[in-house]
Amino acid sequence: MRWAVLLCGLAGPAAAVDCAAFDHAGQSFTVCTVDATSADLRLFLRDAATDRPLASFGNVAERLEAAGEHLVFAMNAGMYHSDRRPVGHYVEDGVALAPVITSAGPGNFGMLPNGVFCIGDGRADVVETLRFVQDAPACRHATQSGPMLVIDGALHPRFLRDSDSRHVRNGVGSSGDGRTIWFAISEAPVTFHEFGTLFRDVLGAPQALYFDGSISRLYAPALDRHDGGFPMGPIVGVVAPRG
Repeated sequence: MRWAVLLCGLAGPAAAVDCAAFDHAGQSFTVCTVDATSADLRLFLRDAATDRPLASFGNVAERLEAAGEHLVFAMNAGMYHSDRRPVGHYVEDGVALAPVITSAGPGNFGMLPNGVFCIGDGRADVVETLRFVQDAPACRHATQSGPMLVIDGALHPRFLRDSDSRHVRNGVGSSGDGRTIWFAISEAPVTFHEFGTLFRDVLGAPQALYFDGSISRLYAPALDRHDGGFPMGPIVGVVAPRG
C-alpha cells in the first residue's frame, strides 16, 4: 500500500519533491522522489565561513536562507568519523575532499560491494565503487557509503532474509537513466533484506545504496518533519530559491 503527499507551495520545478508513505514487508517507510533533471540537488558538510561541520539540517537551512535560498528536503548522506569527516569519497561543488576507498573493511561501509552517489548535471546515479573508479563519471557532488543495497537489479549477496539485525535505516536509489532518485527511510528498525527489497521490488530501482542506520534522519518541512539527534556528517538536500 502507498499514499503520496506532494510537497506543495514551493517555488519552481527545481523544488519538486514528492514524498509518500509506503508499507512493505510489514514495515513502514517514507520515500521522497526527486526529479534529477530539474531539482537542485547538493551535498553539505562544512560551513565555508567557519570551516566547522554544519552537522544539522537547521544549520544547512540557515546557511541557505542567508544566501536567499530555501532547503526543501534533506537527509543524512553517508557514514562519517567522530569529527564529521566522511568515511569514504566525498565531493562538494566540484571539489574532492576525500578519496575513493576500494578495499574491504569493518562495518557496513566495508561490506563490499559498496558504492557512490554521484550528482551530475541533469542526472544523479548510484554507482558501485569499482565501476565508479573505472568509469570516472563527472560528479558535481558525490558521497561514498556502503553497502550497496541493489546492484544491477539484484540484492547485495550478503543480505539474509531471516537476519535478526534491525535498525532504522536510510538510503538512496537511482533509475537506469539517472532521471529519478528515491530517498528512503524506515519508520522502525528493519533488516537489510527488507530495506533492499523496498528499492528493488517496490520502487524498481536497479541501483541503490545504504546511507546509514540508527542515526538516519529526514528533513521534510511540508510533512512537518525535522528529525533531530546526534550531529551529522554529509547531508544531501534539494534547494530552491526563496520566495
